[in-house]
Amino acid sequence: METRWQATPLNGNMASSPEPRRNAMNTTTSTAPPVDPTAFKTFAQFYPFYLTEHSNITCRRLHFAGSTLSLVCLALLIVTRSPWWLLAGLLCGYGFAWIGHFGFEKNKPASFKRPLYSFMGDWVMYKDIWTGKVRI
Repeated sequence: METRWQATPLNGNMASSPEPRRNAMNTTTSTAPPVDPTAFKTFAQFYPFYLTEHSNITCRRLHFAGSTLSLVCLALLIVTRSPWWLLAGLLCGYGFAWIGHFGFEKNKPASFKRPLYSFMGDWVMYKDIWTGKVRI
């Protein structure tokens, strides 16, 4: 069994702590009070919270699809030098993610309050999906 990172409350904030788990993501909903994403001082503190905001497998799959399509658009932007691919990449990335959040996860994307950490979280989760740390 490998170690997975899970968010745990610590003095009213979320902190990361390694805890063995068989599943990469918990798909049950929590009754804990909402956490303010602006309370995190570092990305290392934020990322476990980010994962709890992506507990729905369809939401994670939509994030993965949107990120993959964004990378394709980035490649096409470089090859064609057409700025339309930049717009297409942003629409794919954010469009798929927001459909996942509003339609399936039933929450507001963290990008509204922590855009940089959320953007970083998207790509760390993308890597974690590829490496098998997060399942889709």
